[in-house]
Amino acid sequence: MAAAFKTVEPLEYYRRFLKENCRPDGRELGEFRTTTVNIGSITTADGSALVKLGNTTVICGVKAELAAPAADSANKGYIVPNVELPSLCAERFRSGPPGEEAQAASQFIADVIENSQMIVKEDLCIANGKLAWVLYCDIICLDYDGNLLDASVFALLAALKNVQLPSVTINEETGLSEVNLKQKNPLIIRKHPVATSFAIFDDTLLIVDPTAEEEDLATGTVTIVTDEEGRLCSVHKPVHLFTGTISEHLEFGKLANVN
Repeated sequence: MAAAFKTVEPLEYYRRFLKENCRPDGRELGEFRTTTVNIGSITTADGSALVKLGNTTVICGVKAELAAPAADSANKGYIVPNVELPSLCAERFRSGPPGEEAQAASQFIADVIENSQMIVKEDLCIANGKLAWVLYCDIICLDYDGNLLDASVFALLAALKNVQLPSVTINEETGLSEVNLKQKNPLIIRKHPVATSFAIFDDTLLIVDPTAEEEDLATGTVTIVTDEEGRLCSVHKPVHLFTGTISEHLEFGKLANVN
């Protein structure tokens, strides 16, 4: 009977659970799914991590290459993030060029990197105006069941912490770069951003770490990124969801039971 009701009236089915401050999967409104991480899972990458958040599985591989800095940023390197949502990870995605959701996720990751200053681009410069590191950060969703952004930020940070870059110098006589593969150093991670996503039901109630089903039924979603000092780094939300600010909604207790 319950299965039939869920099929016919899925939103009302969820509302009945939410009124009791729980969800159909047994979690409380502020309870996250089990999270696991596997570091160094891609042996051909310079750094990698696989993160499993409930049934959502994301892998991030970082490839480091040498390039000349941009003319207007002679003392900076580059960080190039890219999020892929292949058709194999969920039926909702199609093969071909990156869809709107993948593009939005890539831009979100780029904003998190820039706003959090997790890596300062000056740290990637080897020789001012001559040589710098380029970090290509490819994030691929292997299995999608909601909350892609939290898993992606976690996988990105874990993969970057796994990166070991060889020592590089510029030969003054030849002007060429010399790479010492025997001497490697970890990246300097300045900040450790953490993303927390919520689904909004009926424009008032927030639940943490939504599944794909909860995202589909919700009014919308919002993702808040903070660093280890509690500093707000980024907010990703549709503008129509709130008439006030995020802080106002948090202040009035709309975010219930979040650990």
